[in-house]
Amino acid sequence: MNYKVVTFGEIMLRLSTKGFLKFIQADDFDVTYGGGEANVAVSLANYGLHSCFVTKLPKHEIGQSALNHLRKFGVNTEFIVRGGDRIGIYFLETGASQRPSKVIYDRANSSVAGIRKGEIDWNMVFENTAWFHWTGITPAISIDTREALTDACIAAKKAGVKISCDLNFRAKMWSEKEAQSVMIPLMEYVDVCIANEEDAEKSLGLKAGISNVNKGQLDEQAYFLLAQTLKQIFNFESVAITLRESYSASRNGWSALLVDNKECSSPYRSARYDINIVDRVGGGDSFAGGLIYGLLNKSDSKQALEFAVAASCLKHSIPGDFNLITIDEVEKLMKSGGSGRVER
Repeated sequence: MNYKVVTFGEIMLRLSTKGFLKFIQADDFDVTYGGGEANVAVSLANYGLHSCFVTKLPKHEIGQSALNHLRKFGVNTEFIVRGGDRIGIYFLETGASQRPSKVIYDRANSSVAGIRKGEIDWNMVFENTAWFHWTGITPAISIDTREALTDACIAAKKAGVKISCDLNFRAKMWSEKEAQSVMIPLMEYVDVCIANEEDAEKSLGLKAGISNVNKGQLDEQAYFLLAQTLKQIFNFESVAITLRESYSASRNGWSALLVDNKECSSPYRSARYDINIVDRVGGGDSFAGGLIYGLLNKSDSKQALEFAVAASCLKHSIPGDFNLITIDEVEKLMKSGGSGRVER
């Protein structure tokens, strides 16, 4: 079904070094746009859902370029407000082998950081809406975005809209103490929580055990217990935890588990993919987009989880923030396991 899904956050101008160049080698940059909730909106539009992204962008040409970029991929932009002076920027240096990727933010005082109370009519936004998604990046931007997000969550709950949150802790944006003081109260609105190996600890103060993701070692039982604990403490309907085994910047193991109301005694555990990475940025967002699509359209939570992991696996092969994979491509990977053979 063509469900209406709303996301709220910041879309940024992304400036990437070409290939695997370091910043100090770069004479120019590849230009695109991206950001957590915008990436999810594009995934959902690509799967045929009525996908709406809400933000604030400056009225000048760069703001318009970001808006046009979203429209190009089928995202509804009617609720984007215009104003302020600038769009946030992030610089990306893509790592390889044992050299990690690096991100430098230039996003202070962006338009969305100064969003004013009442600029968005959330009651209108959530008319005939099935789902609302946000990430922990949005309340980290500014006090104003926190207030806008809280208003959005209240309006979504009033409208009977399902709410998901990808915790997405960003150490360059705020401290663990500040994150927890903001994120924990916001969890009362959340139905579906998405986390990785660090997010629950940094954002909510709950540790996942003794896993060492940097050595490719995962304590799966600890993650299952963490998911159960999150679900019980915050009364979530579902908790999904992505499991990334980082062997190097170029190669990761990728899978996930999910605990929901239907089966709490054991988790749903996805297939595992061994990924040779082209672009890791947006990998978590593509998982969130796949999970939302799956929970709305698949027959059960296990199938939703498998769809999300397969979609995210494929995103790692695509340059840029957005996941431009089709439903058919995801489902073929789910059936085949991913041989990578040429389709003729």
